[in-house]
Amino acid sequence: MDYNEKFEMALEKVQKAPRYTGGEMNTTVKAWDEARLHFGFCFPDTYEVGMSHLGMKILYGLINRESWSLCERFFMPWTDMMDIMKAEGIPLLSMESRRPLRDFDVIGFTLQYEMSYSNILAMIEMGGVPIDSCERGENDPIVVAGGPCAFNPEPLADFIDAFMIGDGEDVMTELNRVILSRRENGWTRGKCLRELAKLEGVYVPSLYDVTYEADGRVRSVTPNCPEASPTVRKRVVVDLNTTYYPEEIPVPYTEVVFDRIMLEIMRGCTRGCRFCQAGMLYRPVRERSLEKLTDLAEKLQEATGYEEISLSSLSSGDYTCLPELIRTLMKNMKDKRVSISLPSLRIDSVLKESLEETQQVRKTSLTFAPEAGTQRMRDVINKGVTEEDLLEKVRDAFHGGWNSVKLYFMDGLPTETEADLDGIADLARKVVSEYFAVPKDRRARGLRVTVSVSIFVPKPFTPFQWAPQDTIETVFAKTGHLKKVLNIKGVTFNWHEPYLSFMEACFARGDRRMGKVLRRAYEKGCILDGWSETFRFDTWMEAFKECDLDPAFYANRERALDEVLPWDHIDSGISKSFLLREWEKSRRAETTKDCRKGCNGCGLQKWKGVCGYANAGGT
Repeated sequence: MDYNEKFEMALEKVQKAPRYTGGEMNTTVKAWDEARLHFGFCFPDTYEVGMSHLGMKILYGLINRESWSLCERFFMPWTDMMDIMKAEGIPLLSMESRRPLRDFDVIGFTLQYEMSYSNILAMIEMGGVPIDSCERGENDPIVVAGGPCAFNPEPLADFIDAFMIGDGEDVMTELNRVILSRRENGWTRGKCLRELAKLEGVYVPSLYDVTYEADGRVRSVTPNCPEASPTVRKRVVVDLNTTYYPEEIPVPYTEVVFDRIMLEIMRGCTRGCRFCQAGMLYRPVRERSLEKLTDLAEKLQEATGYEEISLSSLSSGDYTCLPELIRTLMKNMKDKRVSISLPSLRIDSVLKESLEETQQVRKTSLTFAPEAGTQRMRDVINKGVTEEDLLEKVRDAFHGGWNSVKLYFMDGLPTETEADLDGIADLARKVVSEYFAVPKDRRARGLRVTVSVSIFVPKPFTPFQWAPQDTIETVFAKTGHLKKVLNIKGVTFNWHEPYLSFMEACFARGDRRMGKVLRRAYEKGCILDGWSETFRFDTWMEAFKECDLDPAFYANRERALDEVLPWDHIDSGISKSFLLREWEKSRRAETTKDCRKGCNGCGLQKWKGVCGYANAGGT
């Protein structure tokens, strides 16, 4: 019996078999022998999470549109399927043709979340490929990775052959052409990696040496060959209207996290929130035109039959033509009963007209992110919104017939006090009051205010990259306080356990030695760490101890301002001097204006033609 037959039998024994069957509408199945390069796109989490990810859909279509390349998808199996596959000797198989991962020329991982790293090791091993890059031979695939977590590649440096830094649409095709040359020109593995290192936006960790100070801090990260640049600069797609975007996407058979059309209306953000890594990494702001978006929406809806379109971006309310876009989409989609949703709303955006338009088909819950409970704390993080901004928007929503509002906050932010935590409860009470201020005969029934509080995780390339994370004990104490003060009628309080956030901080700011901890934890059984039912914190702590590393060194330590950071050799476009100025301003609770109101000198000015706001109005 071959592994395909065994796999079919396994489908009868597992939960959620549609996670593994493939064959979804709009998938691309190419003849294997007609493609010269075979790319295995790996999402290191379950099918439900991976099929919700826009970046995978973009790159899947991008690679498959080239006549010479094919792309097939791989997802992390759940524990029941994994156990059967290991017992029956079934390798990790692609969704499209059920080929083993080892048969592909390129294996590509998207790095969206630090706690998926153990899944990367599991998928590589289940695919029949050596986990450590130094152990791979001439017949093994090239393993690459990209995504936001690739901006600190060091914790995965032992396992990934090459990282793509920045926007993937341009660099992906260039990378595949180099790897195709390896196959067609008979290059050695080493030659291929050195050629990849010549590409802008590609980092090959084996071509760099890392040294450490006696106290464990990084001393230097330096190239060990002429092809490797001392700094690796991110790739930026300048024009979103001309870059590739799929006009049809695979439609899953089973329920996934975000089961709808995701229409990326803009990329980047000008606001400068000091905790927000995405807001820094995806600068500068680039918008798709109204005409391009309406055309894409029509084609995607026709190709998928979805009844919801989500206008996706870091701050959808800042899109220049948002009211006009929504009016046009509602006009085109209303008869089809297709709703328009607005995630990532800025509290101070002009939204009233847009909200009135979107409610024509169905109302969805509104989500706002004040992030902090007091104005002082919002100034520390440079959120740039006021309490009245929030209350005005929820007032408009409640008068417009909404009854469900979600509010997102963080605790553990730098300089936070108990008064800042109390401010979260005060704000929730005022939101409830705005609902009851609407006359009873005019307000929607059944108020639902959900307050979700996550734990601050300091991230690279943000002004808070030097800040410590609260200890686990401190987080528990703050959560206990919030439980008391948020015991408010009509308010539901959701909070995060600190253990996952602690591990996230270790990897987010980790150096290359974190790879040893990752490998050891995986060997001890850690997988699917982003899921509470499979996360094993005690095992992770054992792995740290066995590797003679202290997790607090990574998570709870404030970095010295002159310290060499593990990611300093990666150029995000944002200068370290700008981040340092912002860090110092945060200590004084001083705000920085929105880039649209004048350039703040973040560093993108040196990339001529990239940022439309550079030097507009001074620094």
